[in-house]
Amino acid sequence: MAKAEMTKQIATQDGFIAALDQSGGSTPKALGLYGVTEDAWSTEDEMFDIIHQMRTRIIKSPAFTGSKVIGAILFERTMDGEIDGTPTAEYLWNECGVVPFLKVDKGLADSENGVKVMKPMPDLDALLEKGVSKGIFGTKMRSVIDAANPTGIAAIVTQQFEVGRQILGHGLVPIIEPEVTISIADKAEAEDILLAELTKHLDALPADQQVMLKLTLPEKDNLYKPLVDHPRVMRVVALSGGYTREEACARLGRQTGMIASFSRALSEGLSAQQSDDQFDATLAGSIDNICTASSAG
Repeated sequence: MAKAEMTKQIATQDGFIAALDQSGGSTPKALGLYGVTEDAWSTEDEMFDIIHQMRTRIIKSPAFTGSKVIGAILFERTMDGEIDGTPTAEYLWNECGVVPFLKVDKGLADSENGVKVMKPMPDLDALLEKGVSKGIFGTKMRSVIDAANPTGIAAIVTQQFEVGRQILGHGLVPIIEPEVTISIADKAEAEDILLAELTKHLDALPADQQVMLKLTLPEKDNLYKPLVDHPRVMRVVALSGGYTREEACARLGRQTGMIASFSRALSEGLSAQQSDDQFDATLAGSIDNICTASSAG
């Protein structure tokens, strides 16, 4: 029953997906923006304990509910953790009405043909089985496009869909995320190539399967509308990609049918030093801002 309810919420409800999935490499930067410097921990475990406290504070904040935050993407260690004695994914759905997703990639390989594909994931089946057992609905995996290189972009999309089929085989919904770097000079050209590659692979999916797409906000407004409308796509979500929340929300508001899946833009302005009232008010403002942009298009 929960699966059907989760599917309906993700496919049709207004709102956005919160990305709470910073992992090893990006955690110190996320904590720094939160006002916690690197001298606050001496081991990786201590660092992850602190980021779990930050995520717990966000999740338990009164504004963090399924009425506006329809889903949340978790890092594996966050999924393995608990909130008030309840496993995180279970807490998200049962207490907040937020659909839980799991980041499954292991980072990026070295750059080749203007892109960074995902590193191999030899333990993916075991991770997916664990995710299913913990009530996870879907997954997210990221690769990066740094140039309008047709060979590289084809390789990225092919890899994403190969792994996506593996994820679908476990009954989970994959979020396919080929991020286009926002600072590159040929961003618009890269996005045109990406659109063609994604369409080709979506057309080849069986009729009874759906994936989600997480894409950089495009240079040409509504470039990705054909993907929003594609029968094999459950939802198209946008990553903030380094844009400020103001810029990301402005761009998102011009895209029909795309909703946000922001990480840094969601936590912008939050600080460990804030009182609970200040923290909750800041987060509520961010959530309202992103939700409005998500429904504007």
